[in-house]
Amino acid sequence: MSRRIVITTDYLEPGDSVDRLLREYGLEPVYSPAAGSRTEEEQRNLLKGSVGGIVASEPITRDMLAEATDLRILARSGVGYDSVDTNAAEEFGIRVANTPGVNHHAVAELTLALMLNCAKRLNDVITGTKSGQWPRTASTELRGKTLGVIGYGPSGKAIAAIGAALGMKVIVGTSHPDTKADPSIEFADVDTVVAAADYLTLHARAAGTPIIGADRLAAMKDTAFLINTARGSLIDEAALVGALGQEQIAGAALDVLGAEPMTKDNPLRNFDNVWITSHLAGQTVEARERAGLAAAQAVIDVLEGKEPVGLIV
Repeated sequence: MSRRIVITTDYLEPGDSVDRLLREYGLEPVYSPAAGSRTEEEQRNLLKGSVGGIVASEPITRDMLAEATDLRILARSGVGYDSVDTNAAEEFGIRVANTPGVNHHAVAELTLALMLNCAKRLNDVITGTKSGQWPRTASTELRGKTLGVIGYGPSGKAIAAIGAALGMKVIVGTSHPDTKADPSIEFADVDTVVAAADYLTLHARAAGTPIIGADRLAAMKDTAFLINTARGSLIDEAALVGALGQEQIAGAALDVLGAEPMTKDNPLRNFDNVWITSHLAGQTVEARERAGLAAAQAVIDVLEGKEPVGLIV
């Protein structure tokens, strides 16, 4: 039987803790880091001859899985798995797992950093000061503002707790309210959260259609900021461009986009009140270590006939 494990996650490399763990179990890690788009042939052959894979967020298609006749397990070194054709995987008997709970603190911390940038205009001030200006524009405080959180998984819970600790009013939209949550945290339907928030932050799973479209953007306060550190598909980007152009909201801070890396013609580049980071919310040293080891353990578990943590199909 093949012992080959393809690894496309770019921060995993030979000799690291993940490599050592896999080799301890007699597996053979093969590195093919995701860096830009692959040719059709490269895609078709990526998983061929491998019994397992630890994959980044690049698309894993039905055609790729059909070619991978030895493949038994695909482990995402992250939480999102919408890049994997899970229906095809299930059809071909390939298990798919993610690594829940490994990066929620990292995601919450970047969310806080983006909120602070919106409130303090830190990027503008730092850039202006370096260019020889001395910006003295008044900023705003987070304390006393309303933090709207959509989604109450691990990262949603983490940022809600941070918001409450900062003295913000926290209101959460989720289909699974937590009756044991801090009593200062309120739960409401998504539309109520959208309309109430001064800072609206997304922590939901991928949905078939965007959660934030034209109607909900129009319902936001014109002083509110939209923050997304979850998935680019949660926002209708064309609607967001329209809302920004009409000054329906105060701005947006986005760590994820519909197409990544950001294209040169993306109209979001044209707004001074939009701050975009490069899908790095979960990319701390600590979170990477946890994610890599959790993905490796999922591969090992399946190959040993066990059910892994984070099993999707």
